[in-house]
Amino acid sequence: MNKITISENKTLKLQNVISCSVDLTSEEERFDEKINKMNIAIRTHGGKQVGPLIQYSSVKVNENNEPDLDMRFMLQSDNYIHGMDGEYNMDSVIRVKNCLYARYFGPESKVKFAYDKLGVYAFENDIELDGSNYTVFVDQNEENETLLADIFMPVKE
Repeated sequence: MNKITISENKTLKLQNVISCSVDLTSEEERFDEKINKMNIAIRTHGGKQVGPLIQYSSVKVNENNEPDLDMRFMLQSDNYIHGMDGEYNMDSVIRVKNCLYARYFGPESKVKFAYDKLGVYAFENDIELDGSNYTVFVDQNEENETLLADIFMPVKE
């Protein structure tokens, strides 16, 4: 059964996070290869991936009044990795408080409805979002193409 549940005032806490930018304009960049390289970087530095993939995205308006999309992939490691190279950033803790939260379960192709539902919920409850979101891919079932994802949208301060 497809389902989207919404909650307010949730906190996202991530530890030992390695992240990298995603170039959405490049036709050559393959997401699965990028994620695999991140995992290899963690293992090369003696760590192990902990938890699922997290995707961060943010839309801001640039000086030309055009939308500027920032997208990053994030993985957590079992320890903090010193000396990460320039392609990757390392944060010991990322804590994002006061988020609208949705738990989505359904077809991977329909996850956009969870983002839409969060947007409508924010509109109906006079909540101003900051334009970014974190999607935690909790579980994916390739066989029946279902997805379990947690989506966090920070509320504007």
